[in-house]
Amino acid sequence: MLKFKKPKLEPKVSAGSMADIAFLLLIFFLVATNLLQDKGLIMQLPPEAPPTITKIKERNLYTIQINSKNQFLIEGKIRENLNNVTQEIKEFVLNPQHQSSLSETPQKAIISVKANRGTKYKHFVETLDQIKQAYYEMYGEKVNLSADEFRKLNRKDPHQDHLYLLARQNLPMNISIAEPDKIK
Repeated sequence: MLKFKKPKLEPKVSAGSMADIAFLLLIFFLVATNLLQDKGLIMQLPPEAPPTITKIKERNLYTIQINSKNQFLIEGKIRENLNNVTQEIKEFVLNPQHQSSLSETPQKAIISVKANRGTKYKHFVETLDQIKQAYYEMYGEKVNLSADEFRKLNRKDPHQDHLYLLARQNLPMNISIAEPDKIK
């Protein structure tokens, strides 16, 4: 009788389920991974309208510029930091002594912020925080509250909403954020 040699069977790995495993791993990592979410500044933008040219008296404009070296030019004076700017803004907006170099009325006062493209985001945000702090302090003072107490007013409560509206009456938060210059 003749004996034939059986061919040696080589072990093979089934690749049919590899695609399924890769797909399941992909879904697992997509679900398990926390995606970074960009956080930005909370600001209420004006409604979209055609651009209008409004003439503003120089005395009603308080200017803050930030250069690419993160130095501040506040009302034409170079500064390294924002010390006392909150108090200066309050003085500018309210103008209690009716000085001719400060705003005519709180309604006409505009705080202008302009940053160069190289300015660090941190310094821009810090500047906006100082401006808003000045306004919150003014609002709070109008209704005998601190700035923090004013911020915590619950607008759903009619009494607190009344305080909020009373504080903001005739004192708009006019902040102009100018577009930065392009680097040449």
